[in-house]
Amino acid sequence: MSSLPLLTPAGDTIRRTFRIILSGDPDGEPPWVKAIGAAGDAGWFGPGSAAWEVNGSLATLVGGPRALLLQACHPLALAGVEQHSSYRTDPLGRLQRTNLYVTTSTFGSSNQAEQTAAMVRAVHERVAGTAPDGRPYSAQDPRLLLWVHIGLTDSMLVAYQRFGRGTVDADQYIAEMAQLAVALGVEDPPTTATEMAEAFESFRGEIAGGPDARAVARFLRFPGRALPVGAWAPYEVLVRSATDLLPHWAHAVLGTRARPAAIESMDSAVCSTTLRSLQAILGPRSRAVELAYRRVGIDPDATTTSA
Repeated sequence: MSSLPLLTPAGDTIRRTFRIILSGDPDGEPPWVKAIGAAGDAGWFGPGSAAWEVNGSLATLVGGPRALLLQACHPLALAGVEQHSSYRTDPLGRLQRTNLYVTTSTFGSSNQAEQTAAMVRAVHERVAGTAPDGRPYSAQDPRLLLWVHIGLTDSMLVAYQRFGRGTVDADQYIAEMAQLAVALGVEDPPTTATEMAEAFESFRGEIAGGPDARAVARFLRFPGRALPVGAWAPYEVLVRSATDLLPHWAHAVLGTRARPAAIESMDSAVCSTTLRSLQAILGPRSRAVELAYRRVGIDPDATTTSA
């Protein structure tokens, strides 16, 4: 990362801890990040895209937990997570794998993005079973893939609109993210905000709460020893704002609650301050974003894309 701020020992510890949480590497440059800097084209989106702006922002730290909370609202998607995911025993590993997919498919070359999508599709081939209510499920089901996709896309967009450092065209972002959805097997993903709202509405008869959904929500809101102790306080701030950004129907499903507007506003301000503080410690952009710009021959220091 270029132009790093001068850090105190405490600041350096925070930066290294944060990078380990997201990438598994204290320098934020595991092999899959280094590969983003290899020779190749601009990728599926490229500089100036809404995807680079949103997915390169620290607002994803709010969008990520919100997306996972939404995913738990669908009983079949939740069954797949409960029966095939290591999120309880290895939540950081699951986070890092998700980060690998989103980052590589967004900022890697077209070849890297296609290889990553193929890797995810191969994983999905092994995710199938029977939900507690007796219904079969498969991670290759285009309907479930759509649910996960709209939850992720909407969450990243909503989080950026609240906590991002700039503005972005919602329809452009949704249309760009549709390419990722198609690569994973989603059929006819939404390409506008109107279509996104219609897609969510089409699932209203499929979502349902229950003990498992509430248990996942409790774990995501405080994973405890799964995170380094030093990350507990900032994580709590981020996940509170992620929960506040949920649609009203999700609260009933997850056993969470909509809080008074004044409290939400206060916590939103705290979250904004937390993200700005992390930005100051981490520097202007992540190593993956920096390498992506350099791959296409652009000086990253001349851009405004955030970490």
